[in-house]
Amino acid sequence: MRSRYSAFVKGDAGYLLRTWHPRTRPERLDLDPRMRWTGLEILDARDGSAFHGTGTVTFRASYRGGSLHERSRFERVDGAWVYVDGEFLD
Repeated sequence: MRSRYSAFVKGDAGYLLRTWHPRTRPERLDLDPRMRWTGLEILDARDGSAFHGTGTVTFRASYRGGSLHERSRFERVDGAWVYVDGEFLD
């Protein structure tokens, strides 16, 4: 989760696509270069340990002018955690 947030901060669409589940990954990702992310707060994490194949992370990511509150689902693919999808909260 933190590495994907860092990729959003840096505008690294390639990393975001590589860490997105093949089943739900878009063909391309257009990031707004004017977006200024200012912080990440992990609110909850479920499962996702070395013994799990799935997990969820609830977070709030702040940006200049607002925030994004989401519960994200992750799965292991070939041993690596990848983003599946998310549910917007609030």
